[in-house]
Amino acid sequence: MQGVGCAVRTDPDSIWSAEQAAAASADFAELHAAHGGVLWVAFDPGLARCGLFFCRDGAVCELTPPGFSVRSRVYEYGGGACCATEQGVAFVNERDQQIYRIDIGLDGGAHGAPYPITDQPHCRYGDLSFVSAWQALLAVEESHEAGAVVHRLVRIGLTGHRQVLIEGADFYAAPVADPSGQRLAWIEWDRPYQPWVATRLCQRESGERTRVLAGQGSDQALQQPRFDAQGRLWVLSDKAGWWQPWCVDGQAQPQGASCDHAPAPWQLGGRTYLPLENDEFLLTRFEQGRAVLVGCAMRINPLASVANGAHGAPYERRLAGDFTRFRSLTADAEHFYCIAAAPDRLPTVLAIRRSDGASRILAGGEAPLSEDHLARPQPFSCTVGEDEHCHGFFYSPVSTKERPPLVIFLHGGPTSACYPVFDPRIAFWTLRGFAVLDLNYRGSSGYGRAYRLRLEGGWGELEVEDIRAAIEALGGEGRIDSQRVFVRGGSAGGFSALRALAELPQLRGGASLYGVSDPLALRRVTHKFEADYLDWLIGDPQQDAERYQSRTPLLQADRIRVPVIFFQGALDAVVVPSQTETMVEALRSRELPVEYHLFAEERHGFRQAANLAEALRAEHAFYRRLI
Repeated sequence: MQGVGCAVRTDPDSIWSAEQAAAASADFAELHAAHGGVLWVAFDPGLARCGLFFCRDGAVCELTPPGFSVRSRVYEYGGGACCATEQGVAFVNERDQQIYRIDIGLDGGAHGAPYPITDQPHCRYGDLSFVSAWQALLAVEESHEAGAVVHRLVRIGLTGHRQVLIEGADFYAAPVADPSGQRLAWIEWDRPYQPWVATRLCQRESGERTRVLAGQGSDQALQQPRFDAQGRLWVLSDKAGWWQPWCVDGQAQPQGASCDHAPAPWQLGGRTYLPLENDEFLLTRFEQGRAVLVGCAMRINPLASVANGAHGAPYERRLAGDFTRFRSLTADAEHFYCIAAAPDRLPTVLAIRRSDGASRILAGGEAPLSEDHLARPQPFSCTVGEDEHCHGFFYSPVSTKERPPLVIFLHGGPTSACYPVFDPRIAFWTLRGFAVLDLNYRGSSGYGRAYRLRLEGGWGELEVEDIRAAIEALGGEGRIDSQRVFVRGGSAGGFSALRALAELPQLRGGASLYGVSDPLALRRVTHKFEADYLDWLIGDPQQDAERYQSRTPLLQADRIRVPVIFFQGALDAVVVPSQTETMVEALRSRELPVEYHLFAEERHGFRQAANLAEALRAEHAFYRRLI
């Protein structure tokens, strides 16, 4: 390839094409150990659907027939879309958001067709769990009726009987019952807070009123309540600065290392730690953005003697060391299971033998590129602001003779994160002579509460400072060509990309994928879950009107002097097409080179393999012309 200093002798398309990169966006979710095997949901970008699979004794069978896709839309981002029951599995069907059940036969396949157990067309469901003592499901219900969106916790029998258990708060998550079914715990929060800013841990026992156990103020965010084998309640709290396990019924202090043990809960159903027997735990935590998986014992009683085993000196055993991200932890008597990711392979359903830690891949885990064609993530950190740092992962191009051009990836959220795992899009760029910086700007999760909340009031400025500092650091080290830098992002990342293009003249161009160009327009139409988020990120629209004026890409379009490419879904209800098209016209009116690609059947976040490939090809061709 000419013009980018690339010395790869083989045509990159023959190694890793846009179509291969799109197909590699397949992923797993919703792992459950049950019925002598393990259940999971797999996303197929070729079909743009999520199927439910069951694996037992090495045999894998899909349970969902054509026409069904397992996906919740509660809070728009979903999560917790399935759970195991005693006879099979219950799941949320994407098309109608109703709960169905499938029984599992002796052969491990579906026994009969999916059977609907809810008939509430105005409702969505998520965060499903099965309570054996009730022989019923526990779920978060989202009602869209008479123009109002209401959330509550409900109990749903396997034959469809529905009972409202808890209501009155603005939002609910992670309902869990103890084995007796007498004690119910959950997370709730109210506007204007987000679940990574301030939440409450609540409990109700039979015959008692609701009690708030933690989170009375705004100084902590709690997530993932769990009951252990002794019936004690645990939760992840960031009151001490990190999301760490706390035993609510025991010692009131954090357990485990001073690291985040979970990402920001954008989706329901997260399981990043698991209480086991004898005060033992399986948990994942982030160490400078890289996740580790450990089996450990907690010191529940600090006065117990070392001779008392798990109640004395804690121990820790690291597991699956080749992997760098872990999700959806579950376990049975012989194995731990998780969805794992690594820098050199596709997402994996992993079984880890409890006796000796030996790992076995149940699904996924293909290594699509040889070591010669693989760019591995290098931890990145640079100083920014007053003795602060921003973080991320840098990928050198596979082969180059000169300082390479750079593409900066900006994640969405913006309170989300990037991880040092194989990203098929990054491989596409590094094979074509580009370096990539996957940036965890200040405000990203995984680096503690203070880092995560640093973005309050600073969105649109703080991450731009981080981009500028990163370019200067990488250019000063001779790792990139500072005059050939591109920035790209989707949704909130698209907003940050447009802001950077307006503020940083050294940028050569950029891409916005369904990105926010008019925050106030977004605020008027956004859904309940994020209705107050922009006020936290930027400020009050009336009191901070000048701040909105200076940070709205549409109003600052005259400051963008380089080419931009836009990608938009025609069915997007979050960033509606008219918002992007107004931004495109504002730039075209100044005769800037602008491309606009509209995909008729996509929503907020592209899912169809053909569209993912087309967008990747178009973005690469756009940058190549600029170089």
